[in-house]
Amino acid sequence: MDLIREYWWLIVILVALVLAFILLRPRQRVQLTDSAPVRPHMAQPKRPKEGRGLASEAAAATSDLTGDILRAPVHRQLDGAREPADDLCLVKGIGPKFAEALQGLGFTRFEQLAHLTPTEVERLDERLGTFSGRIARDRIVEQADYLARNDIDGFEQRFGKL
Repeated sequence: MDLIREYWWLIVILVALVLAFILLRPRQRVQLTDSAPVRPHMAQPKRPKEGRGLASEAAAATSDLTGDILRAPVHRQLDGAREPADDLCLVKGIGPKFAEALQGLGFTRFEQLAHLTPTEVERLDERLGTFSGRIARDRIVEQADYLARNDIDGFEQRFGKL
């Protein structure tokens, strides 16, 4: 009993520390999966878009020069080389409005859509507004691959008649 009378303050401090740990410990953070819908109150802050200032132009010129030296492809399509646009409405899931939105973002050929990586699809979805998520859901990259190769039979076996 003498021990408790002499060290009562130590017991109070220990109880206070235990209570503080229980009440103030970090809570579990829940991470949503990629397939979970994002609610408006959970929206991520938008990243600023790349500008066209002097620094951006210098960076683009440097990447062009570096790609030239390393013999690495930097651009898939240069601005000067324009080919006739494909009818994007042939892809199932792309209507006139969606095709217009894609053309507004610079996609006019099946080859451009067929070569999209998952990261590029994700970035493109952010810019499509009401059509967000349609590229993956309607398997547009896969359809565009068949049409870019002019494999109509393969397309029709996989996705139905054109």
